[in-house]
Amino acid sequence: MAKTATTREKPTTPSDGIGTELRLRMYRMLVEIREAEQRAYDLFLQNLVKGTSHLSLGQEAVAVGCAAAMEPGDLTFCTYRGHAHTLARGVPVEKVLGELMGRDNGLLRGKGGSMHLTSVEHGVMGSYAIVGAHLPIACGAAWRAQLKGATDISVCFFGDGTTNIGAFHEALNLAAIWSLPVVFVCENNLYMEYTPISEVTAVEDPAAGRASAYGLDRILIDGQDADVVYRTAKAAYDKARAGGGPSLIECKTYRYSGHSRADPAKYRPAGELDEWRQQRDPVRIYRKRALESGIGEDALAAVDRDARRKIDEATETCKAAPLPSADLLMTDVYADGGSAWRN
Repeated sequence: MAKTATTREKPTTPSDGIGTELRLRMYRMLVEIREAEQRAYDLFLQNLVKGTSHLSLGQEAVAVGCAAAMEPGDLTFCTYRGHAHTLARGVPVEKVLGELMGRDNGLLRGKGGSMHLTSVEHGVMGSYAIVGAHLPIACGAAWRAQLKGATDISVCFFGDGTTNIGAFHEALNLAAIWSLPVVFVCENNLYMEYTPISEVTAVEDPAAGRASAYGLDRILIDGQDADVVYRTAKAAYDKARAGGGPSLIECKTYRYSGHSRADPAKYRPAGELDEWRQQRDPVRIYRKRALESGIGEDALAAVDRDARRKIDEATETCKAAPLPSADLLMTDVYADGGSAWRN
């Protein structure tokens, strides 16, 4: 039977058991992702990023907290808003920016673009442009681990709008009845594409409010606090690894930009964005936490400088990289267009 307790949104304290090394590592991840996402936005305005892109500015703490709690063999399944999750698993920033810019040095040699980032080497098992499509796939990966007696888990990220997609309910039900080692993480940034999630959903909390339907605990947390995300994710991972089955975590967060670069986000109430930036910014929250825990200003300033330098160097590397050659067009595709692959 599902428990009714909710993981409350509350700040952590300097004595919360997260050591200096981990705290500095998470702060570095937050800053590097923030700088990389801002750079992706700037490059788009310079017409160096083709097509569209979906940024995670404002949502960095979810990617950082969840990734920091993972073990090397664990698997990440992303949405089209997957830059942050890909970087958080250790993919070099020049590989991500190169892919966004369609360059040969990119993660997929420029063939995947912003919405299809994949790095099996780092456990990033794809970014999926079809809403909800990856939830059953994450179940399949978790089932493989269960059948083989492997210890890795699958972590599947999705937005609040996905909770109204059939695949969400099918995947949750399958994971629950088979007790799969999979953790579902809903990044509830309050808006679907252009519509407030609250206007089209019968429950107040689109993921946590439905957990009990599948025998799962209600877990609703502050997605702007990387420490809260880290501890909640680690508990869910430990449970899955021990054979305790799936978890569903809803992280309350906020995206600073529109749904994509084509969206000016005029639907948001006046002042809402400024309020989140000033009061609930994940980088500011974590910087203050680091200072309170005894990490010096000089150490944090060094992280800031290193992050900016790293992004600057990666940008110049990608600008100088060649475009992919024509001989790549027919590589890494499913079929040659003939009938052989169907027989």
